[in-house]
Amino acid sequence: MSEQKTSKELLNELLETHYDNAMKVQSEGKLLAWCTSISPQELLETMDIYAVYPENHAAAIGARKQAPDFINYSESNGYSSDLCSYARVNLAYMDILQSEAGNIPRPDLIFCCSNICNTVLKWYENISKELNIPLIVFDTPFNHQYEVNDQCTQYIKGQLLEAIGKLEQITGRKFDHDRFREVMKISSETSKWWKKASLEAAAKPSPLNGFELFNYMAAIVCARGTVAGRDLYKLWYEELRDKAAKGLGPWKDEDEKYRVMWDGIACWPYLGLTYKTLKKYGINMVTSTYPDSWYIVYDVDDLDGMARCYSSNYVNRNLSFGADNIVDIVNKFSLDGIVFHSNRSCKLMDFRQFEIQRQVEARTGVPSIIFDGDQTDPRAFNPSQFENRIQALVEMMESRR
Repeated sequence: MSEQKTSKELLNELLETHYDNAMKVQSEGKLLAWCTSISPQELLETMDIYAVYPENHAAAIGARKQAPDFINYSESNGYSSDLCSYARVNLAYMDILQSEAGNIPRPDLIFCCSNICNTVLKWYENISKELNIPLIVFDTPFNHQYEVNDQCTQYIKGQLLEAIGKLEQITGRKFDHDRFREVMKISSETSKWWKKASLEAAAKPSPLNGFELFNYMAAIVCARGTVAGRDLYKLWYEELRDKAAKGLGPWKDEDEKYRVMWDGIACWPYLGLTYKTLKKYGINMVTSTYPDSWYIVYDVDDLDGMARCYSSNYVNRNLSFGADNIVDIVNKFSLDGIVFHSNRSCKLMDFRQFEIQRQVEARTGVPSIIFDGDQTDPRAFNPSQFENRIQALVEMMESRR
């Protein structure tokens, strides 16, 4: 009898299969779409259109330290260094079509949702125009009110219905509503297991080294509507729950001394360095603002609920919601500090960090630091500055104790 695989083994297999299948589908006569990370993939899954995520791919390229090759190519073609580095990597890859992080073919259509930022609108429009392929856009207005209102929900619901019609035209097939209900159910279940697993990190000590969260995040982007994705996160939850019940911490060779959250995207080219620097001072990154981003849960057949969820991403919510969200995280995970990544690429996520930092510290007393970096462009990150800020955070956390 074969031994059951771990969730980490399943994760690696899932990601390898994801990229392998991407290279096969077009030869099999199937359509392939390039999608933004938090888009209504349920529609594509229902229509049997294979979804690939350039942000995931660009992050993997960055983690393998190959991003400068692509960034230099894009900038030599006139793209500004102020543009999102994911976009610069992807726009270059569209021409080069070869990377150490695995390959994806050029798409047959573009599937773009603006709930993560507005940069994606022009980034994906460029791809659509250059390749002369269809572009489907979901415009999710920024929520200036605290809750997603009914008007916004109906606006996005209308776009979902319109997208179904466009996909029927592109594929020449009718939309299968029975299959859609099945995909909706699987997607919500996957999101629930993802969230349950991430919440296990609230245990003391945390069974989760939060940098594992960054690795597992790849599958919640690309496999949320699949049985394999759902089963992966259920297993991961069970593993973390078992570790927490046994009182096991994140490391075998060191105790968890301080608990922090990480706000913002990881510095993929320096993932190992940032992790080792935190561990050097006994700091465990137990959570981030990411887990809720893919908690997209609604009732089957509830298109209004689905529309509301896709507008509820925390970066698409107002400042008061952002501050309340982090205060809740501080309390739920018993945090000692916060690390804010001021990401040069991600203006929407990080422009309000200083005010969020001020409000959260005033309400919780938990100290924090902000360091400069970038999700994929290594030129914006300084290892010495990062360690200097972490040392300052340790002094503040120790003083507070």
